[in-house]
This record gives sequence, C-alpha cells and structure tokens, in this order.
Amino acid sequence: MLTNAAGVTVTKNPARRRWYGQLWVQVLVAMALGILLGHYAPDLGTRMQPLGDGFIKLIRMLIAPIIFCTVVLGIAKMDDMSRVGRVAIKGLIYFEVMTTIALIVGLVMVNLWQPGAGMNVDASNLDTNSIKSYVAQGHDAGIIPFVMNIIPSTMVGSFSEGHILQVLLVSVLLGCALVKAGDIGKPVISLLEGLSKVFFGMVAIVMWAAPIGAFGAIAFTVGKYGASALLSLGNLLLCFYITCLVFIFAILGPISRLCGFSLFKLMRYLREEILVCLATTSSESVLPQMLTKMERLGCKPSVVGLIIPTGYSFNLDGTCLYLASVTVFLAQATNTPLDLTQQITLLGVLLLTSKGAAGVAGAAFVVLAATLSTVGSIPVASVAMILGVHRLLSEGLTPTNLIGNAVATIVISKWEKALDTETLQRVLNRE
Repeated sequence: MLTNAAGVTVTKNPARRRWYGQLWVQVLVAMALGILLGHYAPDLGTRMQPLGDGFIKLIRMLIAPIIFCTVVLGIAKMDDMSRVGRVAIKGLIYFEVMTTIALIVGLVMVNLWQPGAGMNVDASNLDTNSIKSYVAQGHDAGIIPFVMNIIPSTMVGSFSEGHILQVLLVSVLLGCALVKAGDIGKPVISLLEGLSKVFFGMVAIVMWAAPIGAFGAIAFTVGKYGASALLSLGNLLLCFYITCLVFIFAILGPISRLCGFSLFKLMRYLREEILVCLATTSSESVLPQMLTKMERLGCKPSVVGLIIPTGYSFNLDGTCLYLASVTVFLAQATNTPLDLTQQITLLGVLLLTSKGAAGVAGAAFVVLAATLSTVGSIPVASVAMILGVHRLLSEGLTPTNLIGNAVATIVISKWEKALDTETLQRVLNRE
C-alpha cells in the first residue's frame, strides 16, 4: 500500500487506481471549471478569490510547525554535527550558481525576443497610485535588512509571523542543542515525532480542499485579468513562459541527467504540486507535501529539512527569470538604453535584491520595485505597466521555483551521499 500527497491510501498497482480519485485529476478539472467561469462570468469569477486565498492561508498556517518538526528531527538524528554545516554550505553554493544562471538565461532571452521594443511608453503618464505600497516595501528590501530579519524578535514570534527562515534558524539551534543534550533530549525528540505525524495528518486533511482552492484562484485570475491583459502584454507573457521552459529543460534537464534521473519523471511525480502552484500562484501552498515527497524519493530527511525551506528563499529560479525578463522589458518599453556593462551591473544588483525581499508578500513584484530604485536608470513608475499581469506571470515563475527546488534537493542529497538511488528510480518509475 502507498499514500499519495493528499494522504489517501491507494493500492500499489496503478492500474487499480480510480483516475477520478487522484488529486491531480481533481485539481485539473477544478482549474478547467475555474477558467470557464472566469471567462464567461468574470464578475462571478473574481468573487471566487476567497476560495483560493483561504486554501493558501490554511497551508501557511501549518508550514511553520511542519518545518520546525522536520528540521529539528533531521538534525537531532544526525551522528555527525559537522554535516549540518556542510549541507548548508553546499546548498548555498548550488543556489547561488543556479540563480546566477537563471538571471543570465532571462537576460539573454529578453534581449533576443525584445518584447518591449516599439511600445514607446512615457512613464510620466502612468498612474502610479496602485504601486505605492509595493515601492514602499521595496525601499525596505536589501541584503542587510534581510539578514537581520532572519533573527526573530522572540522565539514564538517566528511561528506567529510565519517567516520560513526565522523558523529554520530556531529549528537548527534546537536540533543542535538536542544532539548535545544526549539522552536528556530523547523525550523531546519522541514528542516532536508524534507532533510531526499529527501536523502531516492535518496537511492531508487540508489537501482535500486543493481542488476548491485551485478553482477559486484560477477563476479570479481569469475573471479579473483575462483576455484584455493577455492581448495588451501578450508578447511579454509568451516570452516569459518560453524562458521558463528553456530554463527547465535546457538547464535543469541536463543537471538531472548528470545525477542519473529523468526530469520528466520527476515532474510527473510532482504533477499534483505543480498544478496547485499553477492555480494558486504560490509555491508555499505545497511546501509541506514537498518535504514528504522528497523524502519518499530517497533523500534523507536531514538534507530535505534544510534544503527545501532554505531553497524557498535562496533558490528561486523562476523569480530570477521574472526579474531579469521584466526589468529589461520595462527598459525596452520606456526606451531606456541598457548597454552590456549596465546589464552586467543589473545582474549583480538582482543577485542581491532577489534574496533581499524573500518572505515578503508578493515578493517578486516588491523586489522588482527595489531593483528599479537601486539601478536608477529605469523609471520606477514603469512597474505600473505589469501590475495587471503580475499574477499571470506568476503562473510561470512559481512552478519553475518548485521544480528547481526539487532538483536541488536531489542534487545536494547525491552530492552529500544522502540519496537512496534505488528508491529514487523505483518511485520515479512507479514500480
């Protein structure tokens, strides 16, 4: 017997599974219904937004305790404490290399495609009232505020505010303390093991609402932004979606082959999570399932517990593609000249700002505003042009972030010799 991402017990033989009982089928059907509702009854579609937002809030409610239990237990059961630092360093090196590659791919694609050429937009005529809150948040974004924000004001505050990196810091400290405590810490470890099972059980219950959340989110997106947004900025959307596909298959694909697994099979294995990301435009909505699924693939819990939560802030490949593509698009649309030296400078700024606003609501848009403020040459007011299609652009960046973090977990697990390759192949081949 096996258990799927929704916590449903199913038989080992895929042929006996009822297709309509699988979560990914239900989410796919819900998305199709949401698209139809948003297209034919846009007013009603926009009123479905609370369904999507409510589902995301339910998942976010459980993220902090699940990360806490997973990371603490993973570290507490490690024999070699130096391994924690080694995994973290390897992870950060991999993240920095991959996000740099993503930025380069984004810059190359947008320069070749030229989606903003010929638009001749005068930024002074744009209505900037709708972006004031984002620009204000962007001014607070930066590497130093980001590092200071990792340290919570109180231990309880890290959980109540739901900051992933704050929870991760507290979890690592407690895990290391439990290792040093020895036998004294065993009752705490037993308690956390029980709590972990309870929290993952809660996730299984919440995931039954995934089709409803997907329906509400996609109905809202299509109803509010629909055809008009697609027509006005369709060239940018097409350029960005193709850029995401190029990165996934031309960059992540060869890396997967070098590590001995098929990217297509991995995406098939994660199809439910990818669909939920597409519908809700939030990769956080599937973070708990990612922790479970990567462990089932044969990655050791200690590596999964560190890499997945950290990757959600430091390994945002899709967000980097978005920042590079949209920034140069706005320069093209406003006839702002950017030579090679300026674009290399821009890449360096994006490497910093892409980390500086992690965990902020609507982080990609906030970072975009922060980047334009830092660069100075591109009018900050021009971000108002893409506010209406930001959610449509998120349809590409969130699944790319998810797939990038899944590949990163397997790569670093193999690098650290913490990967059961037989289990990986067996699960991916659905044996």
